[in-house]
Amino acid sequence: FGSRPLGLEACARFPRKRAPPSRPAFARAMSFKNEIVVDCRGHLLGRLCSIIGKEILNGKHVTCVRTEDINMSGSLYRAKLKYANFRRKHTNSNPRHGPFHQRAPSKILWRTVRGMVPHKTPRGAAALDRLKCFEGVPHPYDRKK
Repeated sequence: FGSRPLGLEACARFPRKRAPPSRPAFARAMSFKNEIVVDCRGHLLGRLCSIIGKEILNGKHVTCVRTEDINMSGSLYRAKLKYANFRRKHTNSNPRHGPFHQRAPSKILWRTVRGMVPHKTPRGAAALDRLKCFEGVPHPYDRKK
């Protein structure tokens, strides 16, 4: 019937364009602003933190609000067991020397981002200084998008 290719020849002659990897809407909007306010409600902890870590390493100032509404995948029972195991780790001779286990949602988010950033280098430490995390929406950020 016509000269329309079929089968494997279709792939070789006319390769399909692949769709760009899907990223959350706030991640696509992050590219040009210097200060970013992220509403954390409904996002998964690890996926959100990896994007935030990349943005603060690129020099953006990121503020995370409503961190108490972040989701963690898996069952609640398993998450409690993992966190209880994490809290049990401390210095035997003097537990006040650390490591410290914060329980506030904003501090849990901050520490998860810290694990994705080279925080022991000056570049990583400067990046972590550009990150702010809050429970709820404090005053200056309640009027920003």
